[in-house]
Amino acid sequence: MSDPVAHQGPAASGTAAAAENVEYRVAHLHDRLAAEELGELGVRAEIRAGAVVITGTVPSAQCRETLLRVAHEELAGLTVHSDVLVAETTGPDHAEEL
Repeated sequence: MSDPVAHQGPAASGTAAAAENVEYRVAHLHDRLAAEELGELGVRAEIRAGAVVITGTVPSAQCRETLLRVAHEELAGLTVHSDVLVAETTGPDHAEEL
């Protein structure tokens, strides 16, 4: 029986190491978002088709900007797509008509 990894050569093992590195960097991003001033646990970062996709909802535009800055710092050199929404938390500007 042959070992499939042995026949792939160094390029294949380098690709596996790069994928593992991306997973590590995404996990580190999750840790940093939860631990730092953001405290964002409702934001997800996932690897999809070779890119990192960040999804979720944050309470303000400033929080979104900070989140994206941190993500780009942690994931420098990777393709990052953002689908982060800002929750509207301001009060109504007029009375509701019934």
